[in-house]
Amino acid sequence: MEYSLTARPLIYVVSDSVGETADLVVKAAASQFNTANIEVRRVPYVEDKATIREVVSLAKEAGAIIAFTLVISEIREYLISIAEQEGVEYVDIIGPMMEKMESVTKRQPRREPGLVHKLDEDYFRKIEAIEFAVKYDDGRDPRGILRADIVLVGVSRTSKTPLSQYLAHKRVKVANVPIVPEVEPPEELFKVSQQKCFALKISPEKLNDIRRERLKSLGLNDQANYANIERIKAELQYFDDIVKKMGCEVIDVSNKAVEETANIILNIYHGKGYR
Repeated sequence: MEYSLTARPLIYVVSDSVGETADLVVKAAASQFNTANIEVRRVPYVEDKATIREVVSLAKEAGAIIAFTLVISEIREYLISIAEQEGVEYVDIIGPMMEKMESVTKRQPRREPGLVHKLDEDYFRKIEAIEFAVKYDDGRDPRGILRADIVLVGVSRTSKTPLSQYLAHKRVKVANVPIVPEVEPPEELFKVSQQKCFALKISPEKLNDIRRERLKSLGLNDQANYANIERIKAELQYFDDIVKKMGCEVIDVSNKAVEETANIILNIYHGKGYR
């Protein structure tokens, strides 16, 4: 098929999903011809033969090309058959790649429309959750408390940050807040839903061991007030008082790995009807 320099080429983009992949390929190819007057008409969510017949008829009348990404075999084969019968030019964008991958991997494709967008959405939700966890880590911005899916509270060295990041990879937005006797808790902690809050409890002895090791790793004296057992007990008592006022779920993390605690939190969270 040839077009004159004054013609306005028309390309129908047909897909059983949104058609974005085919649309991008068509526009990328069109850019190589140094022209901006190519018209692209997208026909998304095609699942029936009647729509295929209509598009082929329109393409024939307009002398257009059909570019398509159809993963449902019956619809794809029908379009090819009708287009060839009517002498309409077509380009199967995804079919040859799927066939080659099927041949090499010896595996059957799922043939389910829209999977790439589901993957993209999942990926971007994860990135958004990770960025959220970083932004609202360690109580640095209390506004995140009311925006979070889950709020973690605990004294220093109860794995709030690792837990926040782990949960973020599960696409959950987490804010964490340290509880320190000398610092008044943000008022947002008492406004957020109790069902979204989780208090990380730990035994004084375990916390003492963790803090002493932390000080040693930093080259500091492990007898500092930060690791003093009496100071720790006072912190934990203050923590208990705050948690009672909040009325939130309490999880003992004394002998739990981050993954184990995260799974407990997720089970409780989803059990309460959250996504």
